[in-house]
Amino acid sequence: MLTPAALAFLCAASVATGALSAVVGMAGGITLLALMLLWLDPLVAVPVHAAVQLVSNASRVAAQRRHVRWPLVASFAAPLVPMALVGVALARAAPARGLEAAIGVFVLVATWRPEWLALAARGEGGSPGRRLFFVGGAVGLLSPTIGATGPLDAPFFLRLGLDRFGLIGTKAACATAQHVAKLLAFGAVGFAYRDWLLPLAALSATAIAGTWLGTRILASVREEDFRALYMGVVTVIALRLVQGEALALFAR
Repeated sequence: MLTPAALAFLCAASVATGALSAVVGMAGGITLLALMLLWLDPLVAVPVHAAVQLVSNASRVAAQRRHVRWPLVASFAAPLVPMALVGVALARAAPARGLEAAIGVFVLVATWRPEWLALAARGEGGSPGRRLFFVGGAVGLLSPTIGATGPLDAPFFLRLGLDRFGLIGTKAACATAQHVAKLLAFGAVGFAYRDWLLPLAALSATAIAGTWLGTRILASVREEDFRALYMGVVTVIALRLVQGEALALFAR
């Protein structure tokens, strides 16, 4: 369980990362997950993070509900639950330290080599709905282990020809479905969400506050300033996660 000091820090981080997401679109979730991993085991951090991100993304859907492309959301959501169940089984079978290292490597790649995650977005690959069906399957499988997959699926949404409101709303709706699937999958294997109700309520409320704040300062703060903050903070935390695995290997 989180100490009061740790929860207070994560609530402050939830506001900051919520504001960050409101400006750069997808940096907040992966940053918040990396911070949670400073105190929580990955098999706790990922479902707790999923619940917080469900609330955060649902608030974006509410704001952009007129622009959401629901048929695309349905295609993305169709394979999520079965693939998430497989993903949870894989996550539970992996050692905790290995999961932290995997998340750290993913964060580094998403930050410094995002084009590596965009390779599958090149080429036609069928209709938008068909592409998103396969993307949803991949996200459902990887999400229980990686936690935050926003950078992984972002290139596919950019290729849908949507305006910024449609892209933000549709991506948020897909992310909401993704987090619902993840919550169901972890619940099916016995994760006790009731033990985390207070942290979840606090982190969810502060995530919404962060989104509200970010939308209001967006016009006056340059995106590159937030991007620099994102890259710096995420890189330091990801290196810490990978370093922890490296130190564990040398200690054996």
